[in-house]
Amino acid sequence: MAGLTACGSDDDGGSGKKNRGSSSDGSSSDSSAFSPLAALKKASDSTEQQKSARVEGNTTQGTPQGTQTSVMQGVMDWSDGGTTGDLTVTQSGGAVANSPIAGKPTPTRYTADAMYVNMGDAFASTAGKGAHWIAYDYDKLAELAGPSGAFIKDQMQNNNPSRSVQLLLATGKVKKVGTENVKGAETTHYSGTVKVADLARMQSQELSQAELQGLQEQLQTAGLETEKIDLWIDGDDLLVKKSETARNTKGQGDYESVAYYSDYGTDVTVEAPAGSDTVDFAEVS
Repeated sequence: MAGLTACGSDDDGGSGKKNRGSSSDGSSSDSSAFSPLAALKKASDSTEQQKSARVEGNTTQGTPQGTQTSVMQGVMDWSDGGTTGDLTVTQSGGAVANSPIAGKPTPTRYTADAMYVNMGDAFASTAGKGAHWIAYDYDKLAELAGPSGAFIKDQMQNNNPSRSVQLLLATGKVKKVGTENVKGAETTHYSGTVKVADLARMQSQELSQAELQGLQEQLQTAGLETEKIDLWIDGDDLLVKKSETARNTKGQGDYESVAYYSDYGTDVTVEAPAGSDTVDFAEVS
């Protein structure tokens, strides 16, 4: 979920919506003319106002079981303060190498309170006891996993594209790399580096000091110290690409994530699966 992204069209499609990034006189703003911090502040505000987007991306992460990859695409919405989404996720390697979903496009839904993963017919006929979906309740995850679980809950409920921009802003040290074409859009590339422990602190809205301290210790034990963040902002002051890279100092594999955003303002409807077709993750763990 932390890797979600988007990029929209200047044409309002006849909907009557005002063009993205347009000023009151109809001219288009260009944040690339501002300082990096001012440009990102403008991009954060513009992206937050869109409330929804289409996203696609991929993540590679080292785990004790080997390298795990994830490819996702779908839609997300942050209009009510939290974040919801309806995506298809394909995972392989690492901890999921021998699971029923390895290498298979898997429908995944994010509601305000839980994540739901469709494990397929084979799972339903065995461990699922007739249910296709596993429910991961955020409160239960936080309770069972301690500080890292509380962080996951916070991220699931509050992650959206504008928060990625806010994170880089919070470092106070951002450089403008240059202008680049991303999927046909002219963008300005910004980059910065943040300590992973500070990253958790800056991203979290609900964690206590004790939870943040515990999470920092877990991250240090895992060998993750710094993360490089790159953002690409288009002429309408919207985030169109995000890249995150964290190097592992203990040789357990690095973390790399790239996400693209498109169709800002797209309609998003997310509903939890039927209770009769859902099983709690604690019952099948």
